[in-house]
Amino acid sequence: MSLPKDFRYSEEHEWVKVEGEKVRIGITDFAQSELGDIVFVELPEVGEEIEADEPFGSVESVKTVSELYAPLSGKVVEVNEDLEDSPEFVNESPYEKAWMIVVEPSDDSEMDELMDADQYAEMIQED
Repeated sequence: MSLPKDFRYSEEHEWVKVEGEKVRIGITDFAQSELGDIVFVELPEVGEEIEADEPFGSVESVKTVSELYAPLSGKVVEVNEDLEDSPEFVNESPYEKAWMIVVEPSDDSEMDELMDADQYAEMIQED
């Protein structure tokens, strides 16, 4: 299982990659492996506001439907349209092709609440 060291991670298994003033968000390799084959991804529209710890979309696998929880608050400025036609990217490439949304964060202090790769690895080993 891969965990990019320069990303931050939420307890709900989302990753956050800082890109200047914006952040790119997706679900972790661990999350996709637990879910199984992803068959559908539902994401918010560009311009929507998301709130930390609140659902912003969902992923449907052959096993279940799971909510996606926002790791931080902000405005959605980009959505990965490729996932509409190719939800399998979530399984194949959770950190590259399967990013889900790009957000302009509204509260930088929320970033401090996210885990680094080592903390996240420790959390999933305990589960």
